[in-house]
Amino acid sequence: MKYEVHPYNYSPSDNEIIEDLQKVAKENGFSKMTMREYREHGKYDTSTISRRFGTWNKALQKANIGVSQQFWTVEQLFENIEKVWKKKGYQPTRRDMDDKNLSTISSGAYLRKFGKWSSALEQFVSYINQENTIEALDVETLEESLGHKTKRDINLRIRFKVLMRDNFKCCVCGASPAKDSSVELHVDHIIPWSKGGETTIENLQTLCSKCNLGKSNIL
Repeated sequence: MKYEVHPYNYSPSDNEIIEDLQKVAKENGFSKMTMREYREHGKYDTSTISRRFGTWNKALQKANIGVSQQFWTVEQLFENIEKVWKKKGYQPTRRDMDDKNLSTISSGAYLRKFGKWSSALEQFVSYINQENTIEALDVETLEESLGHKTKRDINLRIRFKVLMRDNFKCCVCGASPAKDSSVELHVDHIIPWSKGGETTIENLQTLCSKCNLGKSNIL
């Protein structure tokens, strides 16, 4: 990698970015190129490139370079944000998404899909805040769920709303991953589903793993 000094307000042109993308691909024999590969050899910030061209993939297309990526659905991307948010106890940063101990999916996947990390968070919150979060029973589960109006499984939207309502803290002991990274949070039925409790926000609470295991299905 060649080091050059640029003024702090220096903004590369589209052609300069494309030329550097092509240079990195050629010098390293990349027929396809990930954001991580470019960060190791390239001159410019990948988030700058994504913002400039809309997405990382569009920048590669402009440079006539193939796309190398695993396909993630929007639901998978959102579930991963929720997982990291729950582990941290507060809103995750782009850097958190590149921590393999926290995140299954790197920030690059979000930049490719949404253009920038802040847009990914905005779309996630918009998804969570959609109405009709309670999933009704379908015909296949009706027989085994006789007497219930809702499914036992807690979907992403309901789970995250309960975590937000409870400030990502255990309702029993107050433990939070924001203060202790070893804390693992669960969302649990207050009145157990096996005893007639429904999967509604009012009947759910945030518990740490220790309190949840101790509670079992006791009323």
